[in-house]
Amino acid sequence: MTASILTAELLARFETVTAATAHEAMGRKGALDSAIKPIRSGMRVLGPAFTCVCPPGDNLTLHAALKLSKPGDVLVCAAAGFTEQGLFGDVMASAAKGKGLAGLVVDGGVRDANDIDRIGFPVFSRSISIKGAVKETLGPLNQSIVVGGELVSPGDLIIGDDDGVVVIPAALIAETAEACAEREKKEIRFREALLQGNTTWEMLNLNALMEKKGSSFRL
Repeated sequence: MTASILTAELLARFETVTAATAHEAMGRKGALDSAIKPIRSGMRVLGPAFTCVCPPGDNLTLHAALKLSKPGDVLVCAAAGFTEQGLFGDVMASAAKGKGLAGLVVDGGVRDANDIDRIGFPVFSRSISIKGAVKETLGPLNQSIVVGGELVSPGDLIIGDDDGVVVIPAALIAETAEACAEREKKEIRFREALLQGNTTWEMLNLNALMEKKGSSFRL
């Protein structure tokens, strides 16, 4: 299957899609480790991935990614899960914001959290650490990498919110948009029925589930 071209129209279809909805719509796939979270509640990231790999404690490659990425990109950085470092801070956030990047997802640590929040640049990280980084080793840029236990390739769609981060492979973006729309319609109907007094036990037909499991329990 050929990779989807992420047009502005296709990207717009994900503007209100939550990370959890996308994860469920893909068959419960694509979720990064739950430890990778926004540094402040309310941050949201959406855009195509520009990937890089930083050795522990070294952010030279992330600086290169800042230079090479395009407006709207989400920087996705594999840092071996090393949390005792601040690979990215307020200075780099200012540069990223000024360039029009959509956000950063890093399997490692960042620092200057308050200033990054004030700048208004979405950052999702495994930790916050005051320890600085060196600039010595250039790692891979814009290649397929593993971040938070998931494969991320350049151009894959990244969605992040308070629940966490999900990656949608480029080849699946269009069909996932359709699946998300259908799931959202279903959930609206589901919630409306619950507000009318129905229970989740009825709506999910859990009596049938108990029978299938060989249990005599019924409600």
